[in-house]
Amino acid sequence: MELKLACADFTFPLLTHDQAFKLVALLGFRGIDIGLFETRSHLQPGHVIPHLAASAKELAHKVGDVGLEIADIFFQAPSFESMAANHPDANERSKGRELFLRMLEFTLRCNAPHMTGLPGVAWQGETFETSLQRCVDELAWRAEQASKVGIVFSVEAHVGSLAPTPQKALLLVTSCPGLTLTLDYTHFASQGFPDDDVEPLVKHASHFHARGARRSRLQAPLKENVIDYPRVIRAMKQTGYSGYVGVEYVWQDWEHCNEVDNVSETVMMRDLIVKSFND
Repeated sequence: MELKLACADFTFPLLTHDQAFKLVALLGFRGIDIGLFETRSHLQPGHVIPHLAASAKELAHKVGDVGLEIADIFFQAPSFESMAANHPDANERSKGRELFLRMLEFTLRCNAPHMTGLPGVAWQGETFETSLQRCVDELAWRAEQASKVGIVFSVEAHVGSLAPTPQKALLLVTSCPGLTLTLDYTHFASQGFPDDDVEPLVKHASHFHARGARRSRLQAPLKENVIDYPRVIRAMKQTGYSGYVGVEYVWQDWEHCNEVDNVSETVMMRDLIVKSFND
């Protein structure tokens, strides 16, 4: 396993995009995770889609000019439900597919190797199995489209999704041919799931998010963190993990994710990952 470290541009939303790129490079990261979150990131799908080729070229140049490479393009619609991969309304699913295709083209034009999306939600008024099957059908198609152009596609199993637990995340990824995970232990640790429950997901991961977390806090200072990152790195080595490890602190008024010092925590998590890899 080669350790490839990335940091998210959306870790620093109060900076300009150019300033965020420079800070990530200054902190010694090799890669950068780019967020395209409608209404809430530096770049948004609505910004880039009208001028897709030019927007991708500009982003690639700006990232390259500071010595970084794009590790992942993470796209999201305005909400978990909006245009969800498994939306019960066929028109909404069609809009979601069109958004995926535009983001796939953007990722390809940026020369990025990896793209992350969201898995969908469990819809009220129908069984989990029905919601899951629509997810599987759509996400398998998306994974196939990405593979055709040499891009790895994953979803992040997260709080509020169809796969909020390690067991459901494992069911989703093993039911869906070609799908991989952007694995983030914090979504499970915040619910009280131990590392033992999450570790089977490592072999299905193609991207990874790292930050501190504890029960009832999706994001917490490292001094309160309950995730055993040295153990995580050992599991990655054992399974032959080949993706980036993205340090992914966020700053937003959701799940108390604006209560830590992102610069300091990013530095400390970076150093913990490096030490864990070298030990």
